[in-house]
Amino acid sequence: MSLWFTEKQTKDFGITAKVKQTFVSERTDYQELQMVETAEWGNMLILDDMVMTTEKDEFVYHEMIAHVPLFTHPNPKDVLIVGGGDGGAIREVLKHPSVEKVTLVEIDGKVIQYSKQYLPEIASEFDNERVEVKVDDGFMFIANNKNAFDVIMVDSTEPVGPAVNLFSQGFYTGIREALKADGVFVAQTDNPWFKPDLIKQAFKDIKESFPVTRLYTANIPTYPSGLWTFTIGSKIHDPLKVKDDRFIEIETKYYTRDLHKAAFALPKFVKDLTE
Repeated sequence: MSLWFTEKQTKDFGITAKVKQTFVSERTDYQELQMVETAEWGNMLILDDMVMTTEKDEFVYHEMIAHVPLFTHPNPKDVLIVGGGDGGAIREVLKHPSVEKVTLVEIDGKVIQYSKQYLPEIASEFDNERVEVKVDDGFMFIANNKNAFDVIMVDSTEPVGPAVNLFSQGFYTGIREALKADGVFVAQTDNPWFKPDLIKQAFKDIKESFPVTRLYTANIPTYPSGLWTFTIGSKIHDPLKVKDDRFIEIETKYYTRDLHKAAFALPKFVKDLTE
């Protein structure tokens, strides 16, 4: 008999993966957490029955949430990651030599613990001397830090459970205040096939806090629909006006200099959500 995990992405649609073994199945203080080995995608982190990351396709998400804002900012030194307890965003941020400190604020310490154990290639840089890890509430951490960061990345789950407050107007306002005068912010903002209203509302709310607000996309096969969006907000810097000499060579599998701008070329039904 085969064991399969199915994520119901709507009440009428889902994706499924064959599970070879289950490493962890636990109710943490904040959410249901599973770590499993799948036949197709390698080890997979699942939170509240939603796929968070897999060994096979994680590089797309982590490269696109990190390198787009970091190349948009001319000299990022202090970076904050809210969520991202798997460590993938940390790994990508540290590829930028200008970065002096990365602060990760993850509410659920179990995500960090099991990612280190079962996703070692993703969670490879937690012990780097430039990294500070805080097991804390990202919403409150933002509220208590002003004018502190060059770049803030919100690497959250979908807006359920502990991530609900990370999709609110008050949170975006707090991010604006936590950024320095030329700061850049990015958040994952779900998919346009099943969550168009979420994207539309998030883009509107972010635009109220940031003079430069843009939506971009990436292809992530294990995420709902495979077409994923990120919304970037900036006080000054436009990701579409980055000069060619700003880009440096870094090791990537998905992100490229050309893709940096191409990712902002949106299908019409997606672009309509921003207007």
